[in-house]
Amino acid sequence: MSEYQIYHNPRCSKSRATLALLQEHGVEPEVVLYLERPPSQAALKRLLARLGISAGELVRRGEAEYKALGLSASSSEASLLKAMSAHPRLIERPVVVRGERAVLGRPPENVLALFD
Repeated sequence: MSEYQIYHNPRCSKSRATLALLQEHGVEPEVVLYLERPPSQAALKRLLARLGISAGELVRRGEAEYKALGLSASSSEASLLKAMSAHPRLIERPVVVRGERAVLGRPPENVLALFD
């Protein structure tokens, strides 16, 4: 098992670029296809703690599900976690985890901070 994980959407250009950047640096991360196996609310909480951000900063506001579910900037952390777990397209991607640290691969070069 790799010490790195990437929450990956193969259809996303940023996600593909981030994976390629990791591989260029000799890292073969565990690929988590989160759209096929959505993380639980508890797993999302752990991910947010590693990222050091709130659920509101990880949710994709432009997705149709965001509006359909009646979510907004004032939505609670709990309602956003529930929505992201049930509708994983709402999760910003890619997220790369190494141990207790994580970064959002937007831009992909952000992952280089995990090499320190």
